[in-house]
Amino acid sequence: MAADLAPAAPGTAGSPVSAPILVADIGGTNARFGLIDGRTVRDTRVLRCADYASIEDAAAAYLAAVGLAAAGTAGRPRRGAFAVAGPVTGDHIAMTNLVWQFSVGRVRDALGLEGLVVINDFTAVALSVPRLTDEDRRQIGDGVPQPGAVVGVLGPGSGLGVSGLVPGVNGRWTALSGEGGHVTMAPTSDRESAVLGQLRKSFEHVSAERVLSGPGLVNLYGALSILDGREPADLTPAQVADTALSGGDPRCVEAVEMFCAMLGTVAGNLALTLGARGGVYIAGGIVPKLGTLFINSRFRDRFMEKGRMRDFLDPVPTYVVTHELPAFLGLAEAAGAE
Repeated sequence: MAADLAPAAPGTAGSPVSAPILVADIGGTNARFGLIDGRTVRDTRVLRCADYASIEDAAAAYLAAVGLAAAGTAGRPRRGAFAVAGPVTGDHIAMTNLVWQFSVGRVRDALGLEGLVVINDFTAVALSVPRLTDEDRRQIGDGVPQPGAVVGVLGPGSGLGVSGLVPGVNGRWTALSGEGGHVTMAPTSDRESAVLGQLRKSFEHVSAERVLSGPGLVNLYGALSILDGREPADLTPAQVADTALSGGDPRCVEAVEMFCAMLGTVAGNLALTLGARGGVYIAGGIVPKLGTLFINSRFRDRFMEKGRMRDFLDPVPTYVVTHELPAFLGLAEAAGAE
């Protein structure tokens, strides 16, 4: 299914250019709010979702905190764009890991906005790609993007987001919406086969997300420990990554190395599926923190190791998104900001 986000929000045609756009990235624990002026993000705040009864209460509290609570205040936003962790199929939104449920129209009216766009959180991340500068991304390996070509986007975080961008008219993009993180993970070595076999003892279906996410990193570490005859420690994803970076436990090191290699396999699959000659972008909070471990990993090699299709993938560039708030840039794109 494709989510075509080119049209501007209803009723915004007469909004003054100087009015910022209210943006929010709302997860299960925190809601990040900010204002977008053109391509500039400002006045960002992080609010705990549990402290507010509804999304409009949280948004109103943010507007009050930045001095824009009163209707008619100079510089008060007239448009909004929110990213939510959950499916967006109509006016009624139910968050996946949060008790908030809301009507888009009701929230728009409660906040005095002329237009409000609500999209899935990873769709927002995908839509950030056209607005990234060279300072917002790090290229891994060689390759040059083909202008106006399809782009692939992957985001290992609490889960695995997968999307693509299809170019449209007037420089606008359509973001593909799907559940690509749940494709079946395929091994490329005996060691990976053994790891996936171990994980199948716990999961009926070992998807890409079962290994390419924060919990997935822990799953890899646990399976490798058991295969080596050791009891895995009770580690968080951050602890597995930090221990790998320090070289403190060979199972953590191997888990991160396998994570990077498997991500290369899935990224190459996505590039082949979409024909993503515009490049493949890796977003999410995990990979940027791996630093040189990721840069020196087998990610790029595994991306290209597709037999007869290696020559197809060789010129396709791969990037790590380093911008701290890419979803905000994507929300600006969704809202039609210049």
